[in-house]
Amino acid sequence: MIVSHDVDGPADGPAVVLLHSSVCDRRMWDGQWSPLVEAGLRVVRLDFRTCGDSPAATAPYSDEGDVLALMDRLGIDRAALVGSSYGGQVALRLAALHPERVERLVLLCPAIPGFQPTPDIRAFWEEEETRLEAGDLRGAAEVNVRTWVGPDADDAARALVRDMQLHNFEVGLADDGDFELPEPEIDLGTVRVPAAVYSGTHDLPGFREASRTLAARLPDVTYTELPWAGHLPALERPDETTELILSQLR
Repeated sequence: MIVSHDVDGPADGPAVVLLHSSVCDRRMWDGQWSPLVEAGLRVVRLDFRTCGDSPAATAPYSDEGDVLALMDRLGIDRAALVGSSYGGQVALRLAALHPERVERLVLLCPAIPGFQPTPDIRAFWEEEETRLEAGDLRGAAEVNVRTWVGPDADDAARALVRDMQLHNFEVGLADDGDFELPEPEIDLGTVRVPAAVYSGTHDLPGFREASRTLAARLPDVTYTELPWAGHLPALERPDETTELILSQLR
């Protein structure tokens, strides 16, 4: 099954694939979509399984496998990957396992494979799980908004994150299948493509530590902490984030 997606821009333009946070869906890139297309890029964004318009799986799958299948269908041999949070982790797995398909990485507050959660991240998970076990999906979604959306986001961005996360909970919790393949072990030192890692001063300390750890392990990397950002800079300052992305893709 090909996951739900959008594609636009010149067929012969440099390809960029936008990979969303697990809190969100492909709508999180609304602020970047048109400017990237107007810059002459062939832009792709997709919904991971149970997120946005993509249904639950009915056969074994991996998110990085879904990305590769979509690239194959669109005739994209090689692309830059822009990943937010969990989308950054998917991008790293692709770059490690299929380096011939990845041009470069732009990682916004990325989750990283194998990183052990810190006490602040565990505390968030526990609060979220308590709400979910009580059937309070809206409350759990609100916990995510409060935790992940930085101070510069407007009310519309907060409402969008709330809506995206609530939908993901509803679809994900209704899915009684377990078809996701085990996460592969990767060596970050094998990720040789150029990478730009951004973290947010207002993000959880655990994610800031993860970004610094990642920057220390990648062979070809630049690391920047954004003093205004929380965990989802693409939604908090869309225009500024677009410029950061374009500065890495030019």
